[in-house]
Amino acid sequence: MNESFNTEQSTQTNKPLISVVVPAYNEADVIQVFYERMCKLFDSLSDYCCEMIIVNDGSQDLTQSIIEQLRSKDNRIASISLTRNFGKEIAMTAGLDHAKGDAIIIIDVDLQDPPELIVKFIEEWQNGYDIVYARRTARDGETWLKIFTAEMFYKVMDKISERVKIPRNTGDFRLMSRRSVDALLQLREHHRFMKGLYAWVGFPSKAIDYRRDPRAAGSSKFNYWGLWNFALEGITSFTVIPLKIATYLGLLTSLSAFSFGLFIIIKTLLWGDSVQGFPTLMVTILFLGGVQLFFIGVMGEYLGRIFGETKQRPLYLIQRYSPSHYCPVEQNPTPSAKQA
Repeated sequence: MNESFNTEQSTQTNKPLISVVVPAYNEADVIQVFYERMCKLFDSLSDYCCEMIIVNDGSQDLTQSIIEQLRSKDNRIASISLTRNFGKEIAMTAGLDHAKGDAIIIIDVDLQDPPELIVKFIEEWQNGYDIVYARRTARDGETWLKIFTAEMFYKVMDKISERVKIPRNTGDFRLMSRRSVDALLQLREHHRFMKGLYAWVGFPSKAIDYRRDPRAAGSSKFNYWGLWNFALEGITSFTVIPLKIATYLGLLTSLSAFSFGLFIIIKTLLWGDSVQGFPTLMVTILFLGGVQLFFIGVMGEYLGRIFGETKQRPLYLIQRYSPSHYCPVEQNPTPSAKQA
C-alpha cells in the first residue's frame, strides 16, 4: 500500500470511483485489521479509484483516534464523526450522503462480511446490475436462537410486506450504483429500515451467495432487545397489516359478542336463566381487555413514528468531516447532504 498518493493525478484520472461506506461504533479492537484487508483489496483494484468513508457513530472508545491515525497516512480514507450515537441505519445514510463514487459499497467493520467479495460485486455491476447484494448461506459464530429468530423475521416480512419483497438472509453488505444511491437518498424518513429501503427503490439486482464468518474481534452491538426493536421498525415501516388485523379482529369480536348476547336474551325470555358463569365472565372481560390493550399498543407504535417524522429534525449532526483526496472535494454539496 502506498502511503502517499499524488492527488493531482487522482483528480485527472478517468477511472471509475468506488466509495466504500463503513459504519463504526466502538470498534477499536477490529478497525486496524479491517483497514489492512481493505488496503489489500484496494491495491488489487488497479482499474478503479477507491475511497473509504468511515462513519464514527458516536463511539465511546478509541475508534475515532484510530481512524485519524489511519487517515493521516492514507488519503483514500474519509472520516465522518457524528455528534452522538444515532444508530447504524442513520450512520450508513450519513456515509451515503458523502459518497462520491460511481458505485457505493456498504460493509461492516467486523469482517463477518469478507471484503474480497467486493471484486464479484464490481464484476456484476459492470454486467449491468444496479444493486449487488450478499446473501448468507451460513452464519458462523451466531447462536441458534439468533439464526432462528432471523429466519422467522424474514418469513413474517415475506407474508405481510406490501409489494416490496425483502430478500432473505441478507444484510447491508452490498454494492449500489450511483443512480440507485441517488434514488435511495431521496427517502429521508427518520425511522429507517434500510433493508426495506434498498428493496423499495427497485433497480436490477443480483445476489451473491457467501458464508458469513464470525467477528474478527470485539463483540456485536446488537442484543436481543435491539433486534426486537429492529424487527418492529421493519414491520411498522413497510406494512399496515397489524392495523388491519386489529380492525378485522375487532369486527369479528363485535359480531361474536352481539350474536352471543342475542342468544342469552332469547334463552332468558324463553326458559329463564339463573345468574351463573362468573368465571366465564371474568375470563371474557380479561381476554377482551388484553386484546384491546395490545392493539392500542400497535396503534401507539404507528402514532409514535408519525410523531417522530412530523418534528422534521435532521437525520444526524456531524461533529467533524474529513474528506478523502482521491477525488476533488465537492464545492456544492447535494441537497440531501445539506439537509443532514
